Amino acid sequence: MQGPVPDQFSLVVTDMDATVAFYRKLGLAIPDTDPRWQHHHRTADLPGGIDLDLHSSEFARHWNHGWRGGTGVLGFKVESRERVDEIYAALVAAGYRGQQPPYDALWGARYAVIEDPDGNAVGIMSPADPDRRSQPDFDWT
Repeated sequence: MQGPVPDQFSLVVTDMDATVAFYRKLGLAIPDTDPRWQHHHRTADLPGGIDLDLHSSEFARHWNHGWRGGTGVLGFKVESRERVDEIYAALVAAGYRGQQPPYDALWGARYAVIEDPDGNAVGIMSPADPDRRSQPDFDWT
């Protein structure tokens, strides 16, 4: 069985436009996206397969109901939806605090968030299944 692989960092930001401008000036490619999402979610194209996602705090509260502020989430991908549940359960059983129990996220992946010993959020995510995508249950505007 393969262990989790670093895959993503979700940076929660207070001013999306200023943050995108900064990282573009730094040299990252951050494409424009659907105008409904632009102020809540952007993704930088990074080499090596790691995603740098920029999220508004409003959006962070929808995909991580336990989010308490801070800078973001260190994300790990796992090979299956079942593996998300297994890892989350094992870490909670070992005494670590869960922020977001496993659930089927709107982008089609199985997703959970647990805290490391310093309280940093660590996301565990399965591959996205396009057949499991759903519309957000909140207004983007």
